Parts: sequence; structure tokens; C-alpha cells
Amino acid sequence: VVTQLADRKIICMVEPLPYLKDVAGMPALDTRIEELIRVTVIASGLGASSAYTWLKLPAVAQMNLVASATSMPIIMLGGDPGERTAEVFDQWRLALEEPNVRGLIPGRAMLYPADGDVTAAVTAAVEMVHKVSA
Repeated sequence: VVTQLADRKIICMVEPLPYLKDVAGMPALDTRIEELIRVTVIASGLGASSAYTWLKLPAVAQMNLVASATSMPIIMLGGDPGERTAEVFDQWRLALEEPNVRGLIPGRAMLYPADGDVTAAVTAAVEMVHKVSA
């Protein structure tokens, strides 16, 4: 859905996330490539037009396969990487090489990095997105 306010286009952010239930019955994000591709394709087909609609997806090791399932722009979510911060940042770096992966919405990964260095985490994310050298 696109609305117009004072000659500005508003985008719609769609976050298609596949979930499973864990052994305790709690929801757990399913990051299998096949499932992310499936929900990406479904979300890409919603509505009469995909104009002004962006997808918010988790970064995964094979982001090239997920990104190729849609022509829509993708923003990667951050989640809570915990002790896997370096791995998640490497996945972001690789994913940002895909033409339709446009940026990050990292949240907790920036606020609570495993090493506690918020400045370093934010600087690394900015360098990734803007492709500047340190």
C-alpha cells in the first residue's frame, strides 16, 4: 500500500519470516535457505504492485540465492547475533554485494555487540553499507 503525504512516497516494509516451534513450543526463526526463498517469493507476489515495497530479511550464508528470488529491494535485519557477531557481519558484507540488497536495520547487533564496543560495531556497519574504507 502506498500513500502520499505532501508529495512524498511512503514505502511499505514487509518482513516475511518463516517460523517453526522449538521443543518447548516457542517460535524459532527458520533460516533454512529453502524457507527464506519460499517466503520471499510469496511476499514479492502480494498486492497489485510491488512498487514502493521493500523486504526486510535476515542475512544468511547464501543470501545470493534468497536475493535472486525477488527483484524487490532488501534491507537486512540484524537480530541478536550474540557471540556470532563476526559471522553475522561477514554475512552482511557478502549480502550487500547483491544488487537488490540495499542496507541494514541492525538494532541489537549495534546496541549490544558481544565485545561491548558500540562505536566499532556502528563504524563497521556504516563502512559496509556505504562501502568506505577505514
